[in-house]
Amino acid sequence: MRLYPLILLLCISFSGMAQIRLPRLVSDGMVLQRETEVSIWGWAGAGEEVGLCFAGGVYRTEADGAGNWKVTLPAMPAGGPYKLVLSGRDTITVNDILIGDVWVCSGQSNMETTMERVSPLYPGEIESAGNSFIRYFTVPKTFNFNAPQQDLKSGSWISPGPDNILQFSAVAYFYAKALYDSIRVPIGLINASLGGSPAEAWIDEQTLTKFPEYHREVLRFKDTALIDSIRQADQIRTQSWYDRLRAKDRGYADPLGPWKGPAGDRAGWRRMRVPGYWADTPLGEVNGVVWFRNEIQLPAAIAGTPARLLLGRIVDADSVFVNGVFVGATGYQYPPRRYIVPPQVLKEGKNTLVVRVISNLGRGGFVCDKPYQLVIGERIIDLEGKWQYRLAVAMEPLAPQTFVQWKPAGLYNAMIAPLQTFPIKGVVWYQGESNTSRPAEYRDLFRCLIQSWRAQWGQGEFPFLFVQLPNYMEPRDQPSESNWAELRESQMKALVLPNTGMAVAIDLGEWNDIHPLNKKDVSERLVRAALKVAYGRDAVVHSGPMLESREIHGNSVLLTFSDVGKGLVVKGGGKLKQFAVAGKDGRFVRANAKITGPNRVIVSSDAVPHPVAVRYAWADNPEGANLYNSEGLPAAPFRTDH
Repeated sequence: MRLYPLILLLCISFSGMAQIRLPRLVSDGMVLQRETEVSIWGWAGAGEEVGLCFAGGVYRTEADGAGNWKVTLPAMPAGGPYKLVLSGRDTITVNDILIGDVWVCSGQSNMETTMERVSPLYPGEIESAGNSFIRYFTVPKTFNFNAPQQDLKSGSWISPGPDNILQFSAVAYFYAKALYDSIRVPIGLINASLGGSPAEAWIDEQTLTKFPEYHREVLRFKDTALIDSIRQADQIRTQSWYDRLRAKDRGYADPLGPWKGPAGDRAGWRRMRVPGYWADTPLGEVNGVVWFRNEIQLPAAIAGTPARLLLGRIVDADSVFVNGVFVGATGYQYPPRRYIVPPQVLKEGKNTLVVRVISNLGRGGFVCDKPYQLVIGERIIDLEGKWQYRLAVAMEPLAPQTFVQWKPAGLYNAMIAPLQTFPIKGVVWYQGESNTSRPAEYRDLFRCLIQSWRAQWGQGEFPFLFVQLPNYMEPRDQPSESNWAELRESQMKALVLPNTGMAVAIDLGEWNDIHPLNKKDVSERLVRAALKVAYGRDAVVHSGPMLESREIHGNSVLLTFSDVGKGLVVKGGGKLKQFAVAGKDGRFVRANAKITGPNRVIVSSDAVPHPVAVRYAWADNPEGANLYNSEGLPAAPFRTDH
């Protein structure tokens, strides 16, 4: 007897019951967690019978009085694809199901950052994307302060391919790709992340009672009328600011002609080096609109051809015109400016590039150390240099909007709670930038988040992997205090919890960009941690050197490290950098450091004859930090004075 037709017949025999409904996660292309019992759940009429057929098994259950039902499937090994058939009043079929490992990828913008953003670094990865054993689900970005939600508003599972890879989280995709290459089982990714979100937004209300200030905020924002009034006030204020800005903008109203075109009066235009900020020019710190123009000479051979225009990053917003033709705009400061100049716009001889820049708060201008180029085929034309600029309208600073979606518990209720019936292998977390103003608090906040998620999923102490904040902002010559360094320390302290792993990224950041593009190395370091923590591969060197102990010997301090692989090394050769020592006065100075064994470093300074404390890479951006292990992984920043 053929088993499957019989099973299908049994499923269909349940017809005539109330129509059933499935959660968004239980849909075509999903990945179910291997080697553990898995729940399939949904909704139907009160007391109605539900039939389910999956992988040769037939299951029956009844919805409770509220219409909730759940079926528990037995643990299964990795495999697929499978089909799931449910029957109530109608029959529902869920196709192309794989069984493998499911990872929730969460955090703020560096987890959210897409493959499109980082695409210039990885053209080959994008062209070759096509692993059908990787499945990706994006949780819609929303919030709720009143209660944990049962389901998501939208979402579907997709496999990566050249047509959709640009929408994948870069960290999540590279993590899945490297992990699949190592373990060869299907990988499911659930991306629940939101740019700018602080940790408290991802924590449930009950846990936040340990943090009274945040709990008060939860209670306050249960009032939907308050949320509506805040949003309306923000919208009115912002719209008024931009309306006045546009109405007063002389670049559009000049009787001699709009400034976007190649013609017009150029009297009164000054010169400024681009990239740079106009606060450093005679114009000074002013908000509003400043127009910039540059002239480019092109030969006849490349006139009329399409081009790519790279304008680095601009603070805060921009509109761009080439020979008077609009070629693109960006509404906020963080995305890289990459515009396409259509065919027939560029011409032989003089071409005019005009950029209208809006600064709504702080220093406006062009971010340094970014590409400013016109790319025509294989030819690259450097756009850095002296540009003309002119103030079109000065405005009062625009007060920031109230980001209601970042308030405590809101993202947990709407984006995490609906996932917690779905068994997972673990969590990958990249967040912390929005908590750097309160780094000491993060020590408890982050641990509570990990512990509460584990409790709410009810799967025990599942693996929780996270990225330590990378280097960011301008480097300093001398040792100093640093909120970013302190938050990295708070992250590292979470390693006391079982089954946690940390990817050190102190060498993967960019001083001028809070969203560094190198996401592949971040993910590969996370995979090292996963192989150790989640998959028990003890031979894997999963971390860079971690300080284990210190001993003071006269005028020097001997440091001992764990996780050194085959030994400590100085990356690039030469001397160790970014070490500092202090005496009893607590004043840190740069120190000499030398590797004295496979796992030891000795540190000293002539200026500190009686050292009591050592710091390493303790800065927002510890440029040149070069203590690594033989596996090429950087040492985690540390201090011994706390």
